[in-house]
Amino acid sequence: MSNAAMEGSPARRSAARRWTAPLVWRLLPLTPFTLILAAWVAYWAIAQPSAETLPAVQDVAGAMWDLAVKGELAVHVLASLLRLLLGVALGVTTGVIGGFIVGLNRPIAEFLNPLIVFFNAISGIVWLPLVIGWLGIGTALAVFLIWNTVFFIVFQNTVLGVQLVPKVYEQGVEALGGGRWETIRSVILPGASPYILTGLRSGLGFGWRALIAAELVGATTGLGQMIFGATEYHRSDIIIGGCLIIGLIAIAMDRWLLLPIEQRTVRRWGLAFDARSEE
Repeated sequence: MSNAAMEGSPARRSAARRWTAPLVWRLLPLTPFTLILAAWVAYWAIAQPSAETLPAVQDVAGAMWDLAVKGELAVHVLASLLRLLLGVALGVTTGVIGGFIVGLNRPIAEFLNPLIVFFNAISGIVWLPLVIGWLGIGTALAVFLIWNTVFFIVFQNTVLGVQLVPKVYEQGVEALGGGRWETIRSVILPGASPYILTGLRSGLGFGWRALIAAELVGATTGLGQMIFGATEYHRSDIIIGGCLIIGLIAIAMDRWLLLPIEQRTVRRWGLAFDARSEE
């Protein structure tokens, strides 16, 4: 073997490792899902349970494909996402504004903390029987339950973020002649942003679950209603398919929407760094 070939081989192997390592890490989160799918296929092939108990993988895929072709799946998904958008927007807006006002005044925060903890401990779905009488069945019901879930999580994280901003930073801005609004804009808001986004990330997950629960009995469209309607006809293929779609949408929102925003905010304000920028 020539010297050039011997020298080039390690270089090629190193280049291959640099190319495959990121791909392996990207595909690694799919491993648990692959194992669950393999176990599902194996169990069904061995036990062959009834379709009402556990349908085959291909039956679930076929049911979802039929709903997609008819356009029903898109109607349910869009209805759920619209309700989620309205509820989350309302919950985040009121949670951030209220959290900032309370967080800037520690006596008020200590006064309201027991009340916030009390209502945060009450699951949003518990309000369902009462809210049905207030708002009826429809979008308003789902939006209220989402708001009730998201608001307290975002509110508590915002208050925490505001109160954890070091006072020395605020004093530095004031020493340079900055007023209260300048301090809030340039110090408190950036410092609290990572906590706000963490609250948003958690609130969106809990709000998504509250929405699906509300749609089970309080809506005429939506993924929750699609699952509830399928129970009347013992269509476990639609039930399982709906659950899979709910989970996939949650993963997509978390990994491709909220996680990049959170990471960028944390890096922006110096709480983390990107190793690639050091190279």
